[in-house]
Amino acid sequence: MQLGTRWPLGAEPPQAVPEVLRAQIAAVEDLISAGQLAQEPTPRWTLTWLEGRPIAELDAGVIVTLGADGEAVVHHDPDDEFS
Repeated sequence: MQLGTRWPLGAEPPQAVPEVLRAQIAAVEDLISAGQLAQEPTPRWTLTWLEGRPIAELDAGVIVTLGADGEAVVHHDPDDEFS
């Protein structure tokens, strides 16, 4: 069993976040405006695991996960209320 974790937008991801996701998480954060970083409450990332694969989801509906080829993939949840 693997436990997930949470951390605020703009903070260093915890050690539990796999290296393969880190570059894409950083790329997402680079695209987010300073205004969004300053909002209250600060959006948070949530790391979960599904069938042994990591999923990092930002409260704003951005999802970073692994594709079938093992590469990090970024997509947006169109049903997210903050979209």
